[in-house]
Parts: sequence; C-alpha cells; structure tokens
Amino acid sequence: MTEVIPAILVKNFEELREQISKVVSIVHVIQIDVCDGDFVPSISWPINEFDNLNVEKILAEEEGLPYWDSLDFEFDLMVRNAHTQFELWMRLGARRIVFHLEAEGDIVKFKEFLESVDMYTRENVDIGVAIDTTTSIDELKNIIPHIDFVQCMGIEHDGKQGEPFDKRVIEHIKSLRLTYPEIIISVDGSVNEITAPLLVEAGANRLVVGSALMASYDVRETIKYFESL
Repeated sequence: MTEVIPAILVKNFEELREQISKVVSIVHVIQIDVCDGDFVPSISWPINEFDNLNVEKILAEEEGLPYWDSLDFEFDLMVRNAHTQFELWMRLGARRIVFHLEAEGDIVKFKEFLESVDMYTRENVDIGVAIDTTTSIDELKNIIPHIDFVQCMGIEHDGKQGEPFDKRVIEHIKSLRLTYPEIIISVDGSVNEITAPLLVEAGANRLVVGSALMASYDVRETIKYFESL
C-alpha cells in the first residue's frame, strides 16, 4: 500500500492546528512545509513565529505540536543550511526530517553532518534528502548510505502548493529505483489524481499530497484512493 502524507504549508500556529484537524483521524504522519524566505521566496511557520508563545512552549517541552499524541510529524525543510539547526527541528517535534540537497551548500560538510548523527538519534528520527528535478541523482551517491529516504520534487519551484507538474520527476524516480532498489522514494509537489498513478508506477513508495488533498470534498476517500495505487 502506498503511504500518503498530507502536506501542510501555513503561516501561523492556529492555521497549523486547523489544517491538521482535517486529517488527524485518517493518517499517521503529516508533513509540515517549512519555508525560510531565502532558499524559497515564501516564509512559513515556524520561521515567522519563533517569538510566538506556542513555539516557545514547544521548545521548552511545555506542550507539543497539535495532536502530537496521535501523529508523527515530517518537517520538509526548504531552509538554507538547515542541518546546522538539526537540534532545533528535533525539539519542535520532528519524527522525520527532509533536507533539500540544493539548500545545503557544501555537500562534503553535509555528508559529514549525516555521518555524525548518533545512533540513538537515528533510531528516533528518519532523515531524508529532497532533490529538485534539475539535480542529477548522481549527487546522492555519497550520502545514500546515511539517509532513510529520498524525496523527489515533482515541481520546478519549491515552496508553493498548486505548482504545475514537472515530468522530469518520473525519470528521477525510475533512475533511483533502478540504482537503489531498496531506498524509500517519496514524491512531493503536484501529486494529484492524474499524476499519482504515474509516480507509483515509476517506483514511488510515498506520496506527499498538498492542495489536491486539502481542497478535496472528501479527504478520507481521497486518501484511500492514493493509498490504493
């Protein structure tokens, strides 16, 4: 069964709570898109709310993310050099973390960071790396042994929902599946009823669904459709 992960891109904590409430009883993992206004043009929660009381309480472990006791959270970090704040994302409640390869700058230093993550942390947090459609999968060869999954972007411009589908992602998925048969492949960006069958056929294990899911009249049935592929 294909794993379906709702993607949420919000400006503030209350909007985060509202969006999560739509799927909390249906899925086990939600992706929170984090945009820094640098690597991508937009800025989202929690970057724009670090002085917000809710964020402070989460970091102080006085409360958790909305519905934390029912869900795991995947942080998709469209953030420049996000690995330098790894501890911060963990403290905010991430169970999975996605770093964007193009945002990490020095790949050698990024590889060194991945190698330095201790065994206890690796047992509690899955680490993935996202690549754009313009990035060759050859760029992943030195870090594949140190990550749990690859996230292929299905759009050309990260940080927005509702972007047009970039067909180059199909070849990315096929190449990854051929080169690394056991790796988990996630796809994020323009995943909908039309593109999802093509992505799964190419070899994707996970579908990260944003606007196609949140705009659905029946979220539960839409998720079931994606899972059945």
